[in-house]
Amino acid sequence: MDPPAPDSQSRPENVVSFDCSYPIYAMAISAANRGHIAVGSFIEELNNRVDILSFSDESSSINLLPSLTFQHPYPPTKLLFHPSPSSSPNLLASSGDFLRLWEVKDASIDHVSTLNNSKSSEYSAPLTSFDWNEFEPRRIGTSGIDTTCTIWDIEKSVVETQLIAHDKEVYDIAWGEAGVFASVSADGSVRIFDLRDKEHSTIIYESPTPDTPLLRLAWNKKDLRYMATTLMDSNKIVILDIRSPTMPVAELERHNGSVNSIAWAPHSYRHICSAGDDAQALLWELPTVAGPNGIDPILMYAAGAEINQLQWSAGHPDWIAIAFGNKMQMLRV
Repeated sequence: MDPPAPDSQSRPENVVSFDCSYPIYAMAISAANRGHIAVGSFIEELNNRVDILSFSDESSSINLLPSLTFQHPYPPTKLLFHPSPSSSPNLLASSGDFLRLWEVKDASIDHVSTLNNSKSSEYSAPLTSFDWNEFEPRRIGTSGIDTTCTIWDIEKSVVETQLIAHDKEVYDIAWGEAGVFASVSADGSVRIFDLRDKEHSTIIYESPTPDTPLLRLAWNKKDLRYMATTLMDSNKIVILDIRSPTMPVAELERHNGSVNSIAWAPHSYRHICSAGDDAQALLWELPTVAGPNGIDPILMYAAGAEINQLQWSAGHPDWIAIAFGNKMQMLRV
């Protein structure tokens, strides 16, 4: 099937670009300061950096804030701002070799804490991802290559609990409600955990081909029955309904390359965006019943290179952020 023709989103006024001096991977949009976007470098050496950019939808511009930048050991695997729009102080978290917290001030960024989830070593197993609990913001959950998920109480800087979550590396983690999170792994499973019963987990999906890793997980915050996951080296986004485990409710297969990033709309339970190696960002509207020929995206954006990352923030529901190469773009949807 041919991809849909580019929509009006391709018009220049619907795209705002910023060129960095380095390849971008991690990216986050602030809920407290609607204009702040954090971007992290992806340089294969110890010295990396995180910059804060200022986005204005009124003037359609993105500018670097030179005083809001800091050095980061190794490329950050993920960045997230505190999920509350009224949070004070304005915190930014990063993952990599450790989980780190930073305070973003008007003219500076201060390091708050470095959290090591290893009980027996000064070194931590590399963290693949993390998620900040919107319902209980004192909690952050991290996923690591050591098969564990660690739940932190960041106010006390202590581990609340650590679980051996999977049989292989854990690649992503997402909160559902206050005490419930899910994770995906190289073992090819999606598992849900409830902190009230830490001894048990529920497997709600497994890769159709044994041991095909699942790389990304996104829980629909507008309808907690639904989540989405992606498979390694696959053009498919799998939509799951946790009430009907094992069988996907939809499979979105219109990318022409591997899917790298997914994000549910912050304001609509039926919309999800995906981006991948085919240099496309696709916006989908999930129908009540999928047709026999699958689902087509309702919008398509063609970028200049493979898209590594996308973010869809509640503070900017009309805009989606994508990153490819050295470029970061805001797309009006």
